[in-house]
Amino acid sequence: MNAMNSILSKAKTEKNGLAGIALDSYGSTDDSVAFVHKDSLSENHPPSPGDLHAAEQGIYFRDGRRRIDFVLVFEEEDPGSKKSKRKKKKAAESGEVKEKSPEEKNDQYRKKFLNNLRKAGCEMEEEISSTGKKTITYIKVFASWDVLCYYAEELNFRAPLQAHPNPSENWSAKVLESLHIPNMMDQEVPNKPLDYYTCVFKKSKLDKFLGSENRDTFFSNTQRHRIVYEILATTPYGKRKRAEIGIDRLIDEGAFQAAYPLHDGSWKKPSHSIPAEQLNRRQVLYDYWARWGCWYKYQPLDHIREYFGEKIGIYFAWLGLYTAWLLPASIVGLMVFLYGVLTIGTNTPAREVCNSGGDFVMCPLCDENIGCAYWNLSDTCTQAKIAYLFDHPGTVFFAIFMSFWAVTFLEYWKRKNASLAHHWDVMDFEEEEERPRPQFAAMAPSMEKNPVTGIKEPHFPDEDRFKRMMAGAVIIIFMMVMVLIFVLGVIMYRVLISIPLFQSVMFRAQASNIANMSGACVNLILIMASGIVYQKIAEKLTEWEMHRTQTEHEDSYTFKVFIFQFVNFYSSIFYIAFFKGRFVGYPGHYNRFFGLRNEACGQGGCLVELAQQLAVIMIGKQVINNAQEIIVPKIKNYLQRREVAKGMEKSSEPARWEEDYQLIENEGLFEEYLEMVIQFGFITIFVAAFPLAPLFALLNNWVEIRLDAHKFVCEVRRSVSERAQDIGVWFNILDALVQLAVISNAFIIAVTSEFLPRLLYKYEKNWNLDGYVNFTLAYSPPGAMSQECRYKEFRDKDGSFSLFYWRLLAIRLGFVILFEHVVFFISRLIDIMVPDIPESLEIKIKRERYLAKQALQDQEHIMAGGLAGVGEEDEGGDDEFAVTTQGRKGATRMDAGNVYLSVPTADV
Repeated sequence: MNAMNSILSKAKTEKNGLAGIALDSYGSTDDSVAFVHKDSLSENHPPSPGDLHAAEQGIYFRDGRRRIDFVLVFEEEDPGSKKSKRKKKKAAESGEVKEKSPEEKNDQYRKKFLNNLRKAGCEMEEEISSTGKKTITYIKVFASWDVLCYYAEELNFRAPLQAHPNPSENWSAKVLESLHIPNMMDQEVPNKPLDYYTCVFKKSKLDKFLGSENRDTFFSNTQRHRIVYEILATTPYGKRKRAEIGIDRLIDEGAFQAAYPLHDGSWKKPSHSIPAEQLNRRQVLYDYWARWGCWYKYQPLDHIREYFGEKIGIYFAWLGLYTAWLLPASIVGLMVFLYGVLTIGTNTPAREVCNSGGDFVMCPLCDENIGCAYWNLSDTCTQAKIAYLFDHPGTVFFAIFMSFWAVTFLEYWKRKNASLAHHWDVMDFEEEEERPRPQFAAMAPSMEKNPVTGIKEPHFPDEDRFKRMMAGAVIIIFMMVMVLIFVLGVIMYRVLISIPLFQSVMFRAQASNIANMSGACVNLILIMASGIVYQKIAEKLTEWEMHRTQTEHEDSYTFKVFIFQFVNFYSSIFYIAFFKGRFVGYPGHYNRFFGLRNEACGQGGCLVELAQQLAVIMIGKQVINNAQEIIVPKIKNYLQRREVAKGMEKSSEPARWEEDYQLIENEGLFEEYLEMVIQFGFITIFVAAFPLAPLFALLNNWVEIRLDAHKFVCEVRRSVSERAQDIGVWFNILDALVQLAVISNAFIIAVTSEFLPRLLYKYEKNWNLDGYVNFTLAYSPPGAMSQECRYKEFRDKDGSFSLFYWRLLAIRLGFVILFEHVVFFISRLIDIMVPDIPESLEIKIKRERYLAKQALQDQEHIMAGGLAGVGEEDEGGDDEFAVTTQGRKGATRMDAGNVYLSVPTADV
């Protein structure tokens, strides 16, 4: 409380000639607040020693005052190099000297683009590194104050009115504290970002904002980056009709090699010891988050959001909550698996299989005429024991548990997301504040009035977009058909490879396992390869569809890729779970496909094969992805550093912009979300067949968080800060997966597992399952085979289904209906009982509605009495001057007719 009073008193000292100004100095964070006398600051104030040191490190222009907002990089071959001479000679010999070369076109594009940037108000400075082979030019970009103010209003930035301590609470910390247990997950992260009372930025209200006296530091680095990127993305370099607009297109054309904002210095701590408060923000994130030693600590979400923006902050908040919720699921899944291990000796059917000897002669698993032999059921003793580990009563309980777990997890994420959106001031971002994408604005054919804002903005006809989306849908369907063809190819591979294995005496016992495991590996390779190809196609299709906002663009791209990847990853698993072995026929009447006998389940049953397929695809995918995230960035970094180092003197220390150019390009969050959502499908849709799936997911996610954190902090260039209200369409996909998981698990238990047949046999025949194995094996019809044999089906001697089969079918259908209705009903109850917005927030919203009505009548009086703390900062506000108050007890945004409130959030 004393700390809060201290900060509040400092924030209010402007009345006495003091202002809250964020000063840049060596090792400090950019937005830390140091309070100095405002008269000591002026436009001509000389740079401090800290500023000069930062300038030497490459964060400022040469004058030491203008901070670098963005860096553009292009490379040119040295005119005297051998490669350049060869190109000129080849062009002269081919008679192409009259046409402009690609290098000349790029040079023309760059000159026009940079000239337009200057007209837009950007200031630039060049740095050149040259060797005998190539020249690397770094163009440092700085946005002037007037440009920043104009775009801050255009982009609906929010500005601080008053600072106060940033609240952070963890329910786990409260529980441990109440139990007087030391909290090993807690840590004190230095330079915690302050929380602010904020409102929409208006230049006309500039004097009301905290720190407005210092133009150099009023806008944060992330805000400056966002503004400059907006300019870069909408500046033309050629004809607009040909969409020759924006830095991204120039990079694609090869006119520039890179465009990026700078990191806040090195992530490595200085060799000499310095206080933690003097670390820069990048060093703080590495030391308290990205290090492997922080795997069990709370994530500093406010620091992540401050440095990378809300979009990345929300991703890590979701990933942290998801990983935390995997812990109880993993424990229950492990207990279910151990129950199977401990009770395997009591499994009567497995014991009967192992003790049967030569009593049960089984029919060949492929045609007799190609050499497949008869075999004894006792040969599958090991498979029968393994099958019990994944097919016992505990797995039914676990499937129900995971259905409720998934529903509850999504409900609590909605609460967490609502708190974060209020806390980070993005609650109404998508509905009210999001502007058209720069690429959309540049390529839209017309301008029309926005029905919500009344402002003219770029427009693309909905009819044309619909036609393009339909054309894209045809391509998506074609690609999904290709995936199904690949699955069919894998099925045929398994059938063909199993024939020689069954013919071999050495491999006959393990023929099915070898065919299934090798088939799963082939399927995994096809899945990973086809996924890479399709994502490129989906990206081009989404660009072509011309979506207005970045959220709509990303949602469309996400939906396309996920639909494909869903079919890609899950089609083979669905086949094994619900179709394999269902249409085989019986001896003498086998069904065939392309002349080959339809594939039957192996000796251990389809559930064991399903568990094998899940383990290979899920764990194999995780291993490959993690190996890629560890190895590929390091290889790319090495190659990039080696290439850039050719243009630098070995004795010179690289400047900040050179250090960052040596890093690899940031590819965004799409791949991270996709990996986690596919994993979520594995642990929910098919969890009845593989109870260890949550455990493997938990182990993977502990590694994943560290890899992603280290990648963003140390290995990739800093991304432009993006605002986001939630995880977007990914939540809808997760919700759909949860609904599908209930249906899928119901059918796996009813159709694929032996749970219901054993239960019915217990009820009708023998409670101890004595004789169950013999009961499940039918006899081959007379004369169908060269000798009498057994096969696993509920059929009579003539091949027709027995009465037990029909009773079992009715019970299976009844179980599916009952399971679905019970789970969906309880899930709905959970949805109702766990509100999307916490109850405390609901109460405050009702209170603020009352205050809003009063504010319209006497706003000055209410703001002074009802929102103590804003006080004189908000005198003279009008209806368009919407205020958000964020503090320890929540946040309130007031405008002409609506009030919104946010609550404190916890770092997960």
